[in-house]
Amino acid sequence: MAEDNSDSQNDEIEALSAIYGLDFHTESVEHKSYSIEIEEGELTSLLQVTMPPDYPRTSPPIYMLSAPWLKGFKRLELCGYLEEIYLENAGESIIYMWVERIRQFMVEHGEVNEQETHDDQIATCLASVNLEDETDDLSPCPEIFSGEIISDRKSHFQPHLAAVKSQTHVRQVLRKLYENKKVANATHNMYAFRFVPEGSSNINQNCEDDGEIHAGSRLLHLLQILDAKDVLVVVTRWYGGIHLGPDRFKHINNAARQILVSCGFVGTRDDKGKKNKKGK
Repeated sequence: MAEDNSDSQNDEIEALSAIYGLDFHTESVEHKSYSIEIEEGELTSLLQVTMPPDYPRTSPPIYMLSAPWLKGFKRLELCGYLEEIYLENAGESIIYMWVERIRQFMVEHGEVNEQETHDDQIATCLASVNLEDETDDLSPCPEIFSGEIISDRKSHFQPHLAAVKSQTHVRQVLRKLYENKKVANATHNMYAFRFVPEGSSNINQNCEDDGEIHAGSRLLHLLQILDAKDVLVVVTRWYGGIHLGPDRFKHINNAARQILVSCGFVGTRDDKGKKNKKGK
């Protein structure tokens, strides 16, 4: 079985390299990590994939999608399409299908009227998510915890956290947060999540900047170095009109770390430097 996976992976890598040419990059031969640049009109995306040993027979590739134009629920909508492709083609090589679905989504996005108001964008995203994922409402939304607000020069940062085990949980939590008008009208709602789906040993993870460039990836990196799993962290920022420079990332990470610790997803250290676990 392992040999079959390896042969399939090598065949897929060779095909992707031939199809995408200079847009296909090898990030790590040892870890079988690759990236593909996707351009459509004025939009660009970068799909980074890592092939675990049991791909494609029993698990999907691990991926990260970098796309500055892709925000909020639109990102979740696209991730849902990628998940559907995997479920419909379980056991098969799917990276080419993912790339072309992303390209199709970029074309569709370019045809959307960019003059919608922020409230209309939220309503549209909610409607599209509900249409595509009618089963979301069949299970209860995970409980959401909100942390203390960090304030600096009229900007305010508040973290939110929920335990998640699926993309459905992520969508439910984000929809619930956006029902709060104060959160929905915030300047940025950057987030990151990591979870291990039921019946799998692979981590599903992704992030969103929501206009605060690099904030989502930094949040995801924080979850990775803390080895936090089965959790979604959202940091809401209300901009006060004064640029904070790099301090804004410090506040975002501190807010996220604060709520991860308080909710028991991250260990603490006692006075002797020994690690303690809280809650989980």
